[in-house]
Amino acid sequence: MNEVIIEVNSLTKKYNKAQVLKDVSFGIKKGMICGLVGPNGAGKTTVMKAVGGLIIPTSGSIKLFGETSEKGLAHSRSRMSFIIETPYAKQNMTARENLEKLRLQKGIPDKKRIDEVLEIAGIADTGRKKIKNFSLGMKQRLGLAAALMSKPEVMVLDEPINGLDPEGIVEIRELLLKLNREEHITIMISSHILSELSLLCTDYLFIRHGELVQTISADELKRVCNEQYRIRSNNNSLVPAILHEKLGIESFEVDRDGTVRVFEGLNDLERISRALYENGVVPTELHLKEADLENYYMELVGDENDNDADKQDKSANVSKRS
Repeated sequence: MNEVIIEVNSLTKKYNKAQVLKDVSFGIKKGMICGLVGPNGAGKTTVMKAVGGLIIPTSGSIKLFGETSEKGLAHSRSRMSFIIETPYAKQNMTARENLEKLRLQKGIPDKKRIDEVLEIAGIADTGRKKIKNFSLGMKQRLGLAAALMSKPEVMVLDEPINGLDPEGIVEIRELLLKLNREEHITIMISSHILSELSLLCTDYLFIRHGELVQTISADELKRVCNEQYRIRSNNNSLVPAILHEKLGIESFEVDRDGTVRVFEGLNDLERISRALYENGVVPTELHLKEADLENYYMELVGDENDNDADKQDKSANVSKRS
């Protein structure tokens, strides 16, 4: 589980004078479901296309399964599948016909693999139904089935839940969890819907204006977003001692800026306030912050769309499966 299989170092991408990725670095370990999170246009698709070899970075490097050479990267990408933007399928063909066409193109000898991926994706019963009559959720499932044909070790998925209704989102989430847990597939997935990714991901990369602003595990994110009191005062250095020695509070942390975050005694604000005053500390900020992943996301990356990044890249409408 500690093996880093995707490693990006100082990745930069420019289109003309627009710099859409700025010194992006991160690593994804085997077994992770890593969410690339940010507003529309933040650079998520550009990162994924660089990992997939669909664009050439202006500078920086990419290492896949320990390989960095052109030949090594090509071989490594054969162990991966990419669904970037809209999954491609012949609209007048059935799911099985599309997968058989793909099997022949990829030179996959095992015909039984089609039945396997149709079953895994939950579309084995679509029969003679043409793709043009599929719901959006069914089309996304077909895209995932196609990506599974080559038995990938890693799947890179760009906005696979975009446009789906709530039922479709749940179906795709459950399928991805199954692939990760039962097929042991490492997943890199982009979305701006943090509330959904919070039910799926083990780790997160937050990106804004083409820059990676934070890397955080799901456990750490949940801890940060726990219901808590935030305390600032005229003497922040005394607060931890008062909490511990006078009130017996053990569960608290001190941020770099001196803010103290308290995770217990949340129903007794008056007792905390009185203890601070009695020991010569005047709170300048003392409020309850409720658990809310969406608010954390908004504080970190904002809600406005960027002007460049992925928008520069949308002209290349690519769906690649290796």
